Amino acid sequence: MAREFIVPGQIITGSGALDMAEASIGQLGKKAMIVTDKVMIQLGNCEKVENALKNQGVDYTIYSEIVGEPTDVMIANGLKQYKEEGCDFLVALGGGSPIDSMKAIGSLVENGGSISDYMGKVIDVPMPPMVAIPTTAGTGSEATQFTIITDTEKDVKMLLKGKVLMPDLAVIDPQFTMTAPPKITAATGLDALCHAVEAYTSRKAQTLSDTFALSAVKRIFRYLAPAFHDGRNEEARIQMSVAALEAGIAFNNASVTLIHGMSRPIGALFHVAHGLSNAMLLKVCLTYALPGAYDRFAELGRAVGAASAEDSDQKASEKFLAATIALVEELETPTLEQYGIDRDTFFGVIEKMAHDAMESGSPQNTKREITQADVEKMYKELW
Repeated sequence: MAREFIVPGQIITGSGALDMAEASIGQLGKKAMIVTDKVMIQLGNCEKVENALKNQGVDYTIYSEIVGEPTDVMIANGLKQYKEEGCDFLVALGGGSPIDSMKAIGSLVENGGSISDYMGKVIDVPMPPMVAIPTTAGTGSEATQFTIITDTEKDVKMLLKGKVLMPDLAVIDPQFTMTAPPKITAATGLDALCHAVEAYTSRKAQTLSDTFALSAVKRIFRYLAPAFHDGRNEEARIQMSVAALEAGIAFNNASVTLIHGMSRPIGALFHVAHGLSNAMLLKVCLTYALPGAYDRFAELGRAVGAASAEDSDQKASEKFLAATIALVEELETPTLEQYGIDRDTFFGVIEKMAHDAMESGSPQNTKREITQADVEKMYKELW
């Protein structure tokens, strides 16, 4: 069966990527809006992007109001600034939140309206040029046709999709990830692991997505823990930047499964960062998914060295699960309870979360049949 495979228009990776990208950025327009957060300004990362624009004679304005997970309100405010400042292209600097926000803002530039109007629809509108510069090795948003925005009225994290949301230029420069603290390194790295594992075990997996997913899983198992324990380990940072990109390309073309489906409602209702809620779900979700795809999980187990060729597929799968759980524990991932979420409050919204998870369509990509009741049961197993 023929399949389409989508990647960003141009990708520049490695140390010095921003310098190499300057000329390409300079050709995109006359005035950019940099979408970022206050931390990027404080760390001096935003100044590096500003200098790149100045070097090309490009004017700019900075929208730094992205706080935590992006909401429809942040998008509306960003669109207002973009139009008032007369911008003609967008540059996102940060983790998944600024990059997702840039995509959402861009989708409203020509046609207007609210980002919530696109819930359940494919976005296909004229877009301004977009540049994505990730500062975490995790979300892969620089390489995807997705954006996740919270509808503040409905308390729902919207997964919005459209080919037009693919950045024209992705600049993966590991210098920007060097400033990520250990907790962010862990959460975003495990987010990338989820992307790669889910893509590889998805019903929508294809040959090319498998290639990227498998490479990402191997890279993450080798380099995430070193990056977590020593943030100045440049080789680990470089390799994790590549892994996050690979994982993003993989799930952009094969989609995600159960973990992401269950993660978004937790983020929407309890404001747990996306990567962290994914990490919290890894054990429960993979335990459920294993029997539906022993062959695929076995290949992952052998690829990372957790299992051998002599192991049966079931045994190799179980060894991969054990290795994944060990990595999650080594990275000091908290439970929902340790994070400070009240058990009764959580249990009170399990039915809504399970409904919202199934509505997203992601759990159905899991190779094991799944119902809302199964999802409810897994939420309860998090305690």
